[in-house]
Amino acid sequence: MKFAEYLACDATELARLVACGDTSPSELLELALAQHQRVHGQVNAICMLMEQEARTQARAPAPGPFAGVPFLIKDGGHHYAGIPTSFGSRSMQRIVPQQHSSVVRRYLEAGLVIFGKTNLPEFALKGVTDPELFGRTSNPWNLDHTPGGSSGGAAAAIASGIVPMAAGNDGGGSIRIPAACCGLFGLRPSRGRVSSGPATAEVWFGASSEGVLSRSVRDSARALDVLQGAEPGDPFVIAPPSGAYAELMRREPGRLRIGFTTRSPIGSEVHPEAVAAVTHAAQLLAKLGHEVEEAEPAIDGAALAASYLHIYFGQVPAMVAQAKAAGATSADLELMTRLLVSMGSAVSAPKLTQQLGQWNVFARALGEFHSRYDLLLTPTLAHPPVRHGTGDLPGGQRAVLGFLETTGLLGVLARLGLLDKAIDGIAQESLRYVPFTQLANLTGTPAMSVPLHWTADGLPLGVQFVGRFGSEDVLLQLAHQLEQAQPWFGRMPRWVEGTD
Repeated sequence: MKFAEYLACDATELARLVACGDTSPSELLELALAQHQRVHGQVNAICMLMEQEARTQARAPAPGPFAGVPFLIKDGGHHYAGIPTSFGSRSMQRIVPQQHSSVVRRYLEAGLVIFGKTNLPEFALKGVTDPELFGRTSNPWNLDHTPGGSSGGAAAAIASGIVPMAAGNDGGGSIRIPAACCGLFGLRPSRGRVSSGPATAEVWFGASSEGVLSRSVRDSARALDVLQGAEPGDPFVIAPPSGAYAELMRREPGRLRIGFTTRSPIGSEVHPEAVAAVTHAAQLLAKLGHEVEEAEPAIDGAALAASYLHIYFGQVPAMVAQAKAAGATSADLELMTRLLVSMGSAVSAPKLTQQLGQWNVFARALGEFHSRYDLLLTPTLAHPPVRHGTGDLPGGQRAVLGFLETTGLLGVLARLGLLDKAIDGIAQESLRYVPFTQLANLTGTPAMSVPLHWTADGLPLGVQFVGRFGSEDVLLQLAHQLEQAQPWFGRMPRWVEGTD
């Protein structure tokens, strides 16, 4: 098989070719590895290769639905027994898991040949992928821009032709944001649809979900069939789908009632290209026979952002404590992570409990919206993929905050509430370009980013659909319909298409 033929196939088709003997798992693996070597210097998508493990798998892959297909997992949350899960941080490299995560085990049982781990920001905490440990990842559509985050390495690997599908997870938009940045399809399943075990019951109190990024809707549907279903000891069991998602996807969604908005929930600016993306999607939906009108749930966006950020801040000290228990020091952490430790440590237990209680308020309001509308349509991002370095702390601010953190004064000031305005500013800046995705995480609802728009500069800019709890089937049906109406699979960066 030539690379051009490999690039023309999604994971489902590659598995079919393996099954009928037209190619072999080893041949596909070598194509994927060769493409990684060709593009690595430009995109830096893979932070850890697992060639030996992959070649062993390729000789006898499990007889699953993706038998023999090359695949990548994320170096955050996807534990592979015997190999450190770094979370993009020097501090975590001493911790070696003794067993696979449930999702990794299921990927292997599906026959996927895992040959590496993808890059992510330290502790998966940003919407860009720029860890000091592994270096930043670039967007294959324009190497001066970010592929998004935190599953940015996965998105860059797919968009640069290394694999047709890769694993991600989504605690605040980390599947949907990079999918939107890189012209891919990304579905975040409902809370509880996919197990986070065995090491964790619910990641980020249930805000995070496991899934894949892909170039075809059918790949994502088949992957969800592989992943969905509870494991022993999971905190609760969601109602199973009425059938296989790969089959449910093919059904017509019927006439859907869809409310849309382009207003930022935190009052930040929404770029005209993001507005254009939603406007185009709304027009396309209307042409397909859906009822589309401007509407949004009655949710205080600023309150939702504050609740999300309290959880976000609160998680960091716990992760760092785990790393330090294994021998890490503060010097192993990036400055922003150290700042978040100080800020998060200042959040009291009553305050955290209060903010967690707000999730119910948001879920009830979204539920009321979904009593009138099947789906909510928004931009995935408020801005096209940003250039590298956009949003970084200015040098002077870094120096001051670094001094305060090193001397311990930052924690004292934070506990006294004297940094509230500064913290609010950092929080607002961190969500400035990604204010739309956290709603699904806190409410536990499924959401997807669909690649329906490219900017005048040639950058992808996806749109987001948020569904009712447990309605992955409806989302996949609509995505499949949109994919047929406006195909995106064959749309790749020109320099990738020309690689041979």
